[in-house]
Amino acid sequence: MIVTATINSAIDRIINVDRLAFEHRAYINSSRESPGGRGINSSCVIHSFGGETLAVATAGGDAGERFVKKLAGCGFRVSVVPIRQEIRTDLTITDKHGLTVNLNEPGPQLSGAEATRFERMVRESLSGARWLMICGSIPPGVPTSFYGKLVKLAHRKKVPTLLRAGGEPLREAIAAHPTMVICNQHEAERLLDRPLLTRTHFFEAAKQVRSLGAESVILSLGSRGAVAAFPDGLVEAAAPPVQAICPIGAGDALAAGYTWARVQGESAEEALRWGVAAGTASAQLPGMRFASLEQTRELRERVEILRAD
Repeated sequence: MIVTATINSAIDRIINVDRLAFEHRAYINSSRESPGGRGINSSCVIHSFGGETLAVATAGGDAGERFVKKLAGCGFRVSVVPIRQEIRTDLTITDKHGLTVNLNEPGPQLSGAEATRFERMVRESLSGARWLMICGSIPPGVPTSFYGKLVKLAHRKKVPTLLRAGGEPLREAIAAHPTMVICNQHEAERLLDRPLLTRTHFFEAAKQVRSLGAESVILSLGSRGAVAAFPDGLVEAAAPPVQAICPIGAGDALAAGYTWARVQGESAEEALRWGVAAGTASAQLPGMRFASLEQTRELRERVEILRAD
């Protein structure tokens, strides 16, 4: 079982418009809502691949009620931690050409007792878990050290951890030695306080993030694929050229594909190939949707794995 932890749950509202252009009116073609948050997205992908997953998430307010109702139809197990304030609503606007705007609220203020209940729920979920995926932002009121505490909890249970976060929570959790850190280019630039422009920069960044305490690091590069720093060296996974329609959520698919493949017994390199294929295949779909196992498998054959010199 793969456990995903989402302390800053969301309702994702996805709007498809005819076109996005500065200072021009756009017309809405379709609109839908879905339960969101990086961990929830990853659980959706893992479940669609046939994997067993448990999503631990917060829910509060009217949006929280809609969140729980929509999760009930997703098909995987969910453990909900009730909170007093309303969870956030995130807005994704995309057009047929692939232009996308993503607007995220910071999330509700959590009390210390609510954060403690979430931590307890994660701890209880680790019995029998194969991996713990710690995903997304931390809402107001939760200390930036919180993800590091979850990594240490998993260590004590001998459960590997995958961390997907940004900012100070990412920095502090890396110091707790997670098994895998996955960050995008923007998150890595903010963490390292420097721009990343070239292939050499990307490899250097993956190595530097790993030196902060992570066992392995994957730096997601969108349409270019990803580079990784593993204990046995540096690897690049080059994605095939595709027409990206909505890249939002592709990183969640990458993380899910990697973790699912590791549970299937794949090596780190092959799991990286699966992850890049899942992210790339999902980016081809409209309206923040996730690729199926079959769609991912077809693309996986076209992902090239290269060892760095």
